[in-house]
Amino acid sequence: MINVLLADDQALVRTGFGMIVGAQPDMAVAGEAADGQEAVRLSGALRPDVVLMDVHMPGMDGVAATERIVTEHPEVRVLALSTFDLDEYVVAMLRAGASGFLPKDISPEELVEGVRIVHRGESAVAPRLLTRLIGTFVRAARPRATPRDGLLGTLTEREREVLTLIGSGRSNTEIAADLRLSPSTVKNHVTSLFAKVGVRDRAQAVIVAYETGLVRPAGA
Repeated sequence: MINVLLADDQALVRTGFGMIVGAQPDMAVAGEAADGQEAVRLSGALRPDVVLMDVHMPGMDGVAATERIVTEHPEVRVLALSTFDLDEYVVAMLRAGASGFLPKDISPEELVEGVRIVHRGESAVAPRLLTRLIGTFVRAARPRATPRDGLLGTLTEREREVLTLIGSGRSNTEIAADLRLSPSTVKNHVTSLFAKVGVRDRAQAVIVAYETGLVRPAGA
């Protein structure tokens, strides 16, 4: 059973998402939070598996709440939800540790699948959508080098190739085809490079690929 905490300042939205989640045989609503501070408190008290986190909330917003939750309770996965799927707050959520984001106008099927994906430890962001967003905002917001730049030297040549392809929006299956490797071998490379560069999921790996210059936005 996947226990889900709903964090949104609109009661009607929480009710709607709660009905969708509660109708699934493998999910249950663990609780509801009307702002980021309450989401942080309930994450500690209830220890949900997944938090559906609104980005824009009064007081402590979804970005600050996400950072607190994943720092204090790294086993809890955060799935960001936003009306604005093409603005800088989405990238901020990924930086803060969210395992992905979805626009609020998604279908119920897409919502529950997103919850299952992040619960498995994967990123619930369409790879090409993710690269487009990060290509727009991450490089523009980074005038100087980051501590992660030096971590590329710890990667093998193959791991650098895999990270570059992740940053270009390739799935593991596509990477296996591009590099003529087995899916299990690609998965091993992905696990290894995640540990070396200090990321927890694919979303953050794409950010690293852009921040370190392995992948550059179109026109850059």
